[in-house]
Amino acid sequence: MATDSWALAVDEQEAAVKSISNLQIKEEKVKPDTNGVIKTSVTTEKTDEEEKEDRAAQSLLNKLIRSNLVDNTNQVEVLQRDPKSPLYSVKSFEELRLPQNLIAQSQSGTGKTAAFVLAMLSRVEPAERYPQCLCLSPTYELALQTGKVIEQMGKFHPELKLAYAVRGNKLERGQKISEHIVIGTPGTVLDWCSKLKFIDPKKIKVFVLDEADVMIATQGHQDQSIRIQRMLPRNCQMLLFSATFEDSVWKFAQKVVPDPNIIKLKREEETLDTIKQYYVLCNNRDEKFQALCNLYGAITIAQAMIFCHTRKTASWLAAELSKEGHQVALLSGEMMVEQRAAVIERFREGKEKVLVTTNVCARGIDVEQVSVVINFDLPVDKDGNPDNETYLHRIGRTGRFGKRGLAVNMVDSKHSMNILNRIQEHFNKKIERLDTDDLDEIEKIAN
Repeated sequence: MATDSWALAVDEQEAAVKSISNLQIKEEKVKPDTNGVIKTSVTTEKTDEEEKEDRAAQSLLNKLIRSNLVDNTNQVEVLQRDPKSPLYSVKSFEELRLPQNLIAQSQSGTGKTAAFVLAMLSRVEPAERYPQCLCLSPTYELALQTGKVIEQMGKFHPELKLAYAVRGNKLERGQKISEHIVIGTPGTVLDWCSKLKFIDPKKIKVFVLDEADVMIATQGHQDQSIRIQRMLPRNCQMLLFSATFEDSVWKFAQKVVPDPNIIKLKREEETLDTIKQYYVLCNNRDEKFQALCNLYGAITIAQAMIFCHTRKTASWLAAELSKEGHQVALLSGEMMVEQRAAVIERFREGKEKVLVTTNVCARGIDVEQVSVVINFDLPVDKDGNPDNETYLHRIGRTGRFGKRGLAVNMVDSKHSMNILNRIQEHFNKKIERLDTDDLDEIEKIAN
């Protein structure tokens, strides 16, 4: 992108997002537009300093950019109702031999959606013209994405019908749904089951609650999901899936899934052994930029990700790097999810060598060529304390696929030095000082 149009492009990009209207859907089937795009809407204004991570948008982004399954090396931990069960040695969802109640946790891209879609497809009786499987997704856009998977996996089942219980899908009061599988958001599904009586919940055989970690982060979804679950028959198979398994998710899962088998990734020790970490002392933003230029001048960097705290800083830095002749991509939370996916895909293809981003890109994006991660601003939470989890996810973008990585932290004040020291203490890992004015020293760290 030409340097003189950079700021204009950023302004246009953000202005375009604010003008996007909600997608209207048809009653019978929801399809992307002719370009294969499902548009999202931005309803929450975010300040530069408090650009919150949108977990639903991040999950949708991961689905859009994930072109193949993740090869996960984490060990699987299975917690059984019956410790003598032969499932104790299970190592994948395929070996679970559903049906049974299940709580399952694994990272994005490991096949959770395929697992529960197969469970639903295996239980449907096509001759019975009423809803038999019910799937809850936390947002309209995620429901559409899951629906696409159901349609793709069920395409050899032409008699199988799918209905979307999402906003904009208006049905006449008193109408009964004849589709076999209903996928939707908790509020609309609850209305269809109780107030509008479109669905007879007592006939549901399989109940799936997807993206539980995203679900509980959304106001009201937890209570709505529990109310739906309590309408279902005792013999209904309950399946809950989540990418993370923190305490809040576990408490929610126990309320929704009675007497479950549990399959989850074992917690591994946080390890940064494959990543060399350094910090650079600077006095201001301009010195941080000069240190960055010195790094690029001294070592060969295949591709780099640079994290900033605010959109304003990210836009400024992208423009300055572009002026220096670097091929730069810019990513921020004010972009539509499809825009973000397109930027990441270009970066993955190597069309841009530097990705400047806010926290929105800290998780879930694997680009094999990333050799350097730079924290232009150290990650802090809303109270100004070190955000250790975000730090781990940020620098974890390098050192992947068994390769060694390099992480460089820019420190420009006593406060940020204090943040860095607390990060060192948390991970019990020394972060060495790097003098970016010493070319010989920089060349050594690259070896």
